[in-house]
Amino acid sequence: MNQQDDQQPSRAMPSTRKTRRVLAPVLLAGVVAALLAAGILPRLHAQTALTAQTASLSMQTVSVIVPRTAPSTQELLLPGAVTAFADAAIYARTSGYIEHWYADIGAHVKKGDVLATIQTPELDAQLLQARADEATAQANFDYAKVTAQRWQDMLKTQSVSQQDADTKSGDMQAKRAMLQSAQANVRRLAELVSYEKLTAPFDGVVTARNVDVGALVTAGGAPGLAASGGELFHVAQRDTLRVFVDVPQNDAPFSANTRAYLTVQPYPGRRFAANVARNAGAMDPASRTLRVEVDVANGDGALLPGAYAQVHLALQNSRPALDLPVSALLFRPDGVTVATVDSASRTQLKTVGIGRDFGTHVEVTSGLDASDRVIDNPGDATTSGETVRVSKMASAS
Repeated sequence: MNQQDDQQPSRAMPSTRKTRRVLAPVLLAGVVAALLAAGILPRLHAQTALTAQTASLSMQTVSVIVPRTAPSTQELLLPGAVTAFADAAIYARTSGYIEHWYADIGAHVKKGDVLATIQTPELDAQLLQARADEATAQANFDYAKVTAQRWQDMLKTQSVSQQDADTKSGDMQAKRAMLQSAQANVRRLAELVSYEKLTAPFDGVVTARNVDVGALVTAGGAPGLAASGGELFHVAQRDTLRVFVDVPQNDAPFSANTRAYLTVQPYPGRRFAANVARNAGAMDPASRTLRVEVDVANGDGALLPGAYAQVHLALQNSRPALDLPVSALLFRPDGVTVATVDSASRTQLKTVGIGRDFGTHVEVTSGLDASDRVIDNPGDATTSGETVRVSKMASAS
């Protein structure tokens, strides 16, 4: 029995070595697989995350705005020159010497006030001669009239011939024409004599005096005077002033019957109330603008004719369109374009029409709906059909 027992362990040892030979590769493969898994799986996860991040970053994130209704009132600021409501240059209508002047620059005058008198002795003599000629013509006509009437009475009794009566009637008609001619000459010369007094045509201020006592003036102009064309006085009416502005074509339809006010640099912060009085009714073909007259009351005389002013017009639009900030606009060869986002988060480009310009905002008159979501600050390369991510939505401000 001892021998058998000794033989049994010796048989078991080869079997154990065989098992170890089989298990060793398996364990080695397991260890290798575990090591590979420990290194590859994190990389796979990182690669998957990177792919997802890349896909996320490749989708553009945008902020969208909802168009609002454009304001019904827009203030339009335009430069203008203040002019007198009435402005007249006073010239001599008769020739002579300045006898006296009564109003200097800055003088307030009323209509009909005498500005200066002209001494015209030759004209006065001509008027006296014309009145004498008128008296002679009147006497001749009276005699011819009586004679013609007498001959008509004698014609009834056949005391004179018809031809002689007609001759006397014709002579009376000739004398009447000569009398009328003499009377017209007297009226002409009397009118010229009345021009010896230069009077103010309306209430206003004398803005220029270009004559002095003894100066020779001629009808229609006086050579040698400082004023161009022989202007003797200049009178301006400044109780009400006119300001002319040129309104651009797009704003011209809204410029009628609007509120307005003026601002000038010498009076910072002060607004001079004004009103749109009239417009030219036609566009200037050169500048495509409408000439508009704005009248302003100037009772205190603060505004001076010839000054520069800024005119503020409150333009009214009864049917305002949509409003967008200029940052939402794209300028493409086919026109002004905006990028919108549909319900599937895809972009769509729309060509729009632009109306009034508010500076940082513009009025969109066509091509856009009030429910559209418009991309604010779109990229220049934005095209239709792109998938985007909307980060926020707000109304146009």
